[in-house]
Amino acid sequence: MAAIANFNAPEFLNSLISLLVALLLGTLIGAERQYRQRTAGLRTNALVALGAAAFVDLGMRLNGNLGATQVLAYIASGVGFLGAGVIIKDGANISGLNTAATIWCSAVTGAFSGADRPAEAILMAIFTLTGNMLLRPLVHLIERAPIDERATEAIYRLHVTVSQTRRDALRDLLVEKLEAADYPVREIEELERGEGEVELIAILTSTSVDPKELDAVAADLEKIAGVEHASWTAQTSE
Repeated sequence: MAAIANFNAPEFLNSLISLLVALLLGTLIGAERQYRQRTAGLRTNALVALGAAAFVDLGMRLNGNLGATQVLAYIASGVGFLGAGVIIKDGANISGLNTAATIWCSAVTGAFSGADRPAEAILMAIFTLTGNMLLRPLVHLIERAPIDERATEAIYRLHVTVSQTRRDALRDLLVEKLEAADYPVREIEELERGEGEVELIAILTSTSVDPKELDAVAADLEKIAGVEHASWTAQTSE
């Protein structure tokens, strides 16, 4: 009987509109992700928006704005765990960050709808779609731009292949050469290359370098007896 007594037609209609708006906007956001063949697609984003709207709507009906605020705090942390599930780390490569951020935005869209703010929910959905679709050409343009190593923060490594018998001496010389060029070494890794050869990988502490200076250091090292090959690589920071 309590269910019948608690039924309120205006509030029921209000909840219906809130949930419907959340579902439709979440579907729009998810459709773009589905088209891009991302891990979290149409259904995931639609359900995240719908669930967020339902929680906020329930909180408001039970305890007004205070209840909605309390529920929002749990939604923010809960969606964070959900987003972490679509992030994939493969070695140094990380994928799924954009999809996780989209799930977060879907939750906010649903929360706006559940808080009886449909205009703000629509605005949030538009901004989310804009970020995923209209900013894509700008991202491609930036990625195609040539990289200036001197202005780009990166991790720089100097690779030197040396004979096993002279490893220790050449290791010290490698550090000495780099410090003389004002490139202190953070650490040196060693990789066995077989047939009496070892690759020394000096990881620099500097975040930017002059490529010509590293080229000169590598060229000088190749002239030393026992050094088979010397080169350097750069990995831009995430």
